[in-house]
Amino acid sequence: MTSNHSLPSEAKVVIVGGGVIGTSVAYHLTLLGWKDVVLLEQNELAAGTTWHAAGLVGRLRTSNSMTRINKYTAELYSRLEQETGHSVGWKQVGSLILGKSEDRMIQLRRTMAMAELFGVEAHLISPEAAFEKWPLLRVDDVLGAAWLPHDGKVIPREVPVALAKGARSRGATILEHVRVTGINRRDGRVTGVTTDQGSIKAEYVVLCGGMWTRELGLQCGVTIPLYPVEHHYVVTEPLSGAFDELPVGRDPDLCLYFRGEGQGVMLGAFQESSKAWAVDQVPKDFAFQLLEPDWDKFSVPLANGRHRIPALRDCKFEKFTNGPESFTPDNNFILGETAEVSHLYVAAGFNSVGIASAGGAGKYLAEWMQAGEATLDLWSVDIRRFAPWANNRAFLRERVTEVLGLHYQMAWPNREFESARGMRQTPLHSRLAKSGACFGSRNGWERPLWFATGALQPVMQYSFQRQNWFPAHAREHRACRESVAIFDQTGFSKYLLKGSDALTVLQRLCGADLDVPIGKAVYTGLFNHRGAFESDVTIVRLGGEEFYIIGSTGQTIRDQDWIRRNFLPQERVALTDITESTSVLGVMGPNSRELLQRLTETDLSHSAFPFGTAQSLSLGRTTVRAIRITYVGELGWELHVPISQAAALYDALLEAGRDLQLVNAGHYAINSLRLEKGFRAWGSDISPDDTALEAGLGFAIAWKKPAAFLGRDALLQQKQNRLTRQLVTFVLQDPEPVLWGSEPIYRDQHVVGYTTSGAYGHTLGAAVGMGYVKNEAGVDPAFLLGGRYEINISGRRYPATPHLKSPYDPDRLRILS
Repeated sequence: MTSNHSLPSEAKVVIVGGGVIGTSVAYHLTLLGWKDVVLLEQNELAAGTTWHAAGLVGRLRTSNSMTRINKYTAELYSRLEQETGHSVGWKQVGSLILGKSEDRMIQLRRTMAMAELFGVEAHLISPEAAFEKWPLLRVDDVLGAAWLPHDGKVIPREVPVALAKGARSRGATILEHVRVTGINRRDGRVTGVTTDQGSIKAEYVVLCGGMWTRELGLQCGVTIPLYPVEHHYVVTEPLSGAFDELPVGRDPDLCLYFRGEGQGVMLGAFQESSKAWAVDQVPKDFAFQLLEPDWDKFSVPLANGRHRIPALRDCKFEKFTNGPESFTPDNNFILGETAEVSHLYVAAGFNSVGIASAGGAGKYLAEWMQAGEATLDLWSVDIRRFAPWANNRAFLRERVTEVLGLHYQMAWPNREFESARGMRQTPLHSRLAKSGACFGSRNGWERPLWFATGALQPVMQYSFQRQNWFPAHAREHRACRESVAIFDQTGFSKYLLKGSDALTVLQRLCGADLDVPIGKAVYTGLFNHRGAFESDVTIVRLGGEEFYIIGSTGQTIRDQDWIRRNFLPQERVALTDITESTSVLGVMGPNSRELLQRLTETDLSHSAFPFGTAQSLSLGRTTVRAIRITYVGELGWELHVPISQAAALYDALLEAGRDLQLVNAGHYAINSLRLEKGFRAWGSDISPDDTALEAGLGFAIAWKKPAAFLGRDALLQQKQNRLTRQLVTFVLQDPEPVLWGSEPIYRDQHVVGYTTSGAYGHTLGAAVGMGYVKNEAGVDPAFLLGGRYEINISGRRYPATPHLKSPYDPDRLRILS
């Protein structure tokens, strides 16, 4: 499909890669009116990964944003031929997901409940009904199935051709056989690309090069952690009873997918453990090639396929596809503008869902480029979730062998990665491990989740009900409420902002007023132009021109990028990341003051050390910055200490706290404690789709401060109008069930939202969760607190009590005194 254009000398945007992703970006940019769009493909359209994809298009994903992406993709494919005249082979054949275990059926019931909220038609059906839709199946061991009638399939190789045709009709230039060899940049901003046929100046560059994208990123200092993994499927000879319109089928318990392919059957697998492509650098000419068939690796899926589809036992296979596909460390694709180089965007690493996600990914990336910020919550796929440590090749090769199989593994609550662990350890790691810590990983940091005692082993045993760590979690939770607990929170992101314009910058970016006395600690949101959260942080004023910023563990790169990209050219200010040099120990609970006072001569009384303030002080032989704040709703201090002194501080605290019933506590306790207090968590309860008013955090905004902050106009407009959604805390009336998040909320029998987070509140004696309640006619306290609420947990509804204030607040003065 090479156009007649020669290589232009400049363009508004250059898109690198002519697969389904790159052509989708070109299509949607031109749809927004961008004319000067150039797409460069080093081989031919659809080369690399797109051409050998399985072509499955499912609408339902695990979040609202990702489901919107997939729903739009399916709708786009259904109309592409009418628009462009080029068929993509779209067939709405529907899809089946089989369940052969009780746990899988619980997961399917949870999935079907959320499908209603996301606007995807889905039904639980019997094994017999599944057999009627797929007559070649064996269903005697199947307990049930999910049926999604609007799913479908395409011919992968034809999709980028149609998208490119649509883009060209609106003025885009599509050039094949042009290889990009370098990304040009100046003063932190992209300026164009160098190719094997010359250079192109550009205002924007979008990297959509699939397996080659990581190498392009390395050339310009950009972190794009992805790595190719072998993905296998086979196609049979014609079989009696098989036809092309058979639904897409999935048997996740057997790690299989299957569909009709002409008069035969395609059988593919997402095995629990896969093979990374053992290649140092992806060959430039690996266009329409495959790797050698690996029947040994495919032996288990083939045996499982012959069990599920008996007709496969005696047939021949006409094709074995072993095609490499890009996978990321967390099984989510990579989208957005890079932190290292402005106006350089990436859309890559699609983890075998490129065909199903391409339309929506292209649409929302184009909107992101147009608006200068994401137009909906794309945090789960935002490139800025990755720091440079994640781009290590050895790490990637090990991690991606686990990632491919996650497509069909049980979606357990709180599931942790098992491979490539131990990347970032705090100074206390070995001490905590000896104390029974069971670790989880967040942004590479090994964090204690809970501590095993007695006969309990520090190993996760997953379940949708109470998991094996429930008693240990209860002990830690109650210790914080009743005595004192110590938390290793070293993974917090930590930055220093210095300069004569530091206050000016913060006043412009933060909803709260940062013109406060030295030593004051302030909680604040950072908002986008829509008035929704880009982050929430705690900021301590250290001096007239110096501020200490504390953010969530996963936000390290994103926070810095958001702050820096909002500096004005003339402002004298610098932001420094000190996350790796500073440990944080949280000492929380009614006995925390007594414990710390034993180690310091500094007066820790309320009058000498008020809530929301920070002081430098000596604790034992260590020197710390102590901040009197709490995320658990108890008296306590965060102790920020140099990494080199963290172990000495921890040892001193343990020795001094023995008679005060000091216990080690993990992040599961932090989560349940903060939920009882109604404290919000970034990434679940607040996101780029949620405003401060909707989140019930309007009290943390300084509406009358002299400086207008980013998002203020949007929030004032929303304040004048009625809210149609608001965050509410719920406590179950039944003490037995557990909330994990993503459970539908009903008010007077009508679904009004879903839980954004959940845990068991051991002080309250029941599960507690948060969720946004929606009502187009408006929400106010009377509406939110009225009505009869229920929460759907794995297909059963449980009565719940709503709260707009903390459900646990027996003695607020205990925290503030």
